[in-house]
Amino acid sequence: MMNNEQYAFSIEMDVRDYECDMQGIVNNSVYQNYLEHARHQYLKTVGIDFRQFTEKGINLVVIRAELDYKSPLRSGDRFAVRLNMVRESPLKFAFYQEIMRLPDMKTAVKARITGTALNGRGRPEIPEELDRLMAKKEIKA
Repeated sequence: MMNNEQYAFSIEMDVRDYECDMQGIVNNSVYQNYLEHARHQYLKTVGIDFRQFTEKGINLVVIRAELDYKSPLRSGDRFAVRLNMVRESPLKFAFYQEIMRLPDMKTAVKARITGTALNGRGRPEIPEELDRLMAKKEIKA
């Protein structure tokens, strides 16, 4: 497990009642929403704007999602989603993410989300802004 200083970004959220299933725990699909929200917030903080990319014909897409469910969250729980973004190959990047219940820091989910960018022709191509971002840090999760 990484400590807080090893994450590039962290955001805190609360579980809402409607996100829980009949068992009273967060539905497995909802965790992907939490992970995606954290990724989008992180990218905003480093100057990557999805809307501007889309307007330029660049689409950031998830091509693989790997989630390990460790411990359930329940209605009213507060949690943090933490992440690191790393270059996986010339045309792929990955977010290593962890959802942790607060305040006890119990891991709820560990995830590796792999993505790429598609240019206006629908071909994989990492835009300069993302390339520069990933070149700045060589953090391995």
